[in-house]
Amino acid sequence: MSDVDPTELDPDFHAYDLIGDVHGCADAVFALLEGMGYRREHGVWRHPQRIALFTGDLIDRGPAVRETVLRIREMVDAGAAQVVLGNHEYNLAGWFFRAPEDSGREWLRPRTERNKRGLAETLEAFADHPGDLAATLEWIHAMPLWLESPALRVIHACWDEALLAQFVARHDERTLTSSLARAACYRGSLTHRFLDRILNGTELELPGERVMRGRDGLERRYFRTAFWTRDASTLGDVAFQPDPLPADLHEQPLDAGTRARVLSYPEDAPPVFFGHYWRAGTPALQAHNVCCLDYSMVTGGRLVAYRFDGESVLDPDRFAWIQTPPHEQTQQG
Repeated sequence: MSDVDPTELDPDFHAYDLIGDVHGCADAVFALLEGMGYRREHGVWRHPQRIALFTGDLIDRGPAVRETVLRIREMVDAGAAQVVLGNHEYNLAGWFFRAPEDSGREWLRPRTERNKRGLAETLEAFADHPGDLAATLEWIHAMPLWLESPALRVIHACWDEALLAQFVARHDERTLTSSLARAACYRGSLTHRFLDRILNGTELELPGERVMRGRDGLERRYFRTAFWTRDASTLGDVAFQPDPLPADLHEQPLDAGTRARVLSYPEDAPPVFFGHYWRAGTPALQAHNVCCLDYSMVTGGRLVAYRFDGESVLDPDRFAWIQTPPHEQTQQG
């Protein structure tokens, strides 16, 4: 690792605009930036006093994936923005990353039809632009796995202090280097567990043989859980996902073993910002120092930002957002 740690933010700078998952909605992100005072100067969106921090998942699902990637990468190159690695960027990198022969798999991201469908819009967007695809993959491998300063933290899905400490103690890498990607090919390894945790969050298995069918039509035996919950007593207290738990499970008490697996984010820790969870409705804080910014823009929700200025107690009046139906978004450039 170089002497410059890509996860470290300037401890003396606090004027950040944290922006949730874009998913190829280029028109929306440009409109949101403009509404917050950013202007496109010499081809690059920038603000005279502030820096944009994106929570990852720039790609997939939306109508303008390539345009989104090109413009935000320009911002990063110009020092006007930073982006943490999202699970969709990781999936794209893994689709093209060949696994070691003894790992039991051919690719880091298995080339199943389901996984291919998940990358369909991105693969199509870059199909006639192999140079841009190669540059995008190189950029993804250089994205920081998280960002932090004494004032704030940014991660795609989950801040797990204990697992992060284990990872930092054993690995120098702070981006998805080739050696880190190779290590992630071995299921059960610390690297695999760490990347899965920060990019996908935590889950609990539904009791018994229960199965949930989500709004995407897929059946699941696991549900996403919050990593900041304090004093949780039921499954509903810890569930954090777009699809609600079945009514009879919502009030089911947490047994001791399940409660022990549920994470908690300390009340005195720096504010943490993340995306990933497909929220709906009006943006709201999860706690005074916990803020999810993914509000399902690509399915007709909101693209949400939080305008941070160093406060330790977050203010719900600092949210900014734009809401645009997906059919009104068009490919640019």
